[in-house]
Amino acid sequence: MPQLPAPAYPADVRARLDADAKEVIARYPGSRSALLPLLHLVQSEEGYVSRTGTAFCAETLDLTTAEVMAVATFYSMYRRKPSGDYQVGVCTNTLCAVMGGDAIFDTLKEHLGVGNNETTEDGKVTLEHIECNAACDFAPVVMVNWEFFDNQTPESATQLVDDLIAGRTVEPTRGAPLCSYKETARILAGFPDERPGAVEATGGAGPASLIGLKLAKGEALPKARVVSPRDGQPGGGQREDAPSHDAQPHDAQVHDPSPAERLSSHDAPQQTSASDPEFPAGPAAEEGE
Repeated sequence: MPQLPAPAYPADVRARLDADAKEVIARYPGSRSALLPLLHLVQSEEGYVSRTGTAFCAETLDLTTAEVMAVATFYSMYRRKPSGDYQVGVCTNTLCAVMGGDAIFDTLKEHLGVGNNETTEDGKVTLEHIECNAACDFAPVVMVNWEFFDNQTPESATQLVDDLIAGRTVEPTRGAPLCSYKETARILAGFPDERPGAVEATGGAGPASLIGLKLAKGEALPKARVVSPRDGQPGGGQREDAPSHDAQPHDAQVHDPSPAERLSSHDAPQQTSASDPEFPAGPAAEEGE
């Protein structure tokens, strides 16, 4: 059924949004490039992208509402219906799931009495599952308004949402102090976080995140010793005392590798049809052969 035109913002709200939108648009060479931050801006006003917010973005950027909604419905950070003060996202992607993410999500659904992407009756918490929080080394991870709460359990996550509903202060594992979802949306629109100390409280990567980088640079495990893989060439990544299904020659050379040699066995050169003289690459087979 056709819908009536979206209601307009009150005059004072419209004047404020017009001023903010002008500031956002000035950052871009073309006005339509400002659509993503403007969607965050209207979301900071109502907690979701309403029909009124959609119409505002379309009018301000000289777009159709269909063009605005095509973008708003593509990205999961834009909400299509009223949301809670706190967006609680539980990672249920592979690693978090097997580490307990599924159990956390099921526990919170039962505890809060809501399903995925639903909000508690008091309007405090919206629960959702997230495909990946990009923090696998701290799995299982829960995010509240995009701030990290690492190494969670069903019990700690339950306590977390209870504290949020009760208005008690909670501290993210990493990152800035927690603020409301509307405040988060305004920050995502590109406006400064004016809370004292919030900008300085950044959440850098932890040791678990950096170990791979250190390995790649040859900085980690300085006393590791490497034995040559099957063909005796350097580049294997097996520890001298590590068990192996492949018998190693008793006279295999054991040496302290240089950083360039400190690679895993997966990084060692592999025989392929192009490099193995016993299996030279021939002409492409004709269709049907």
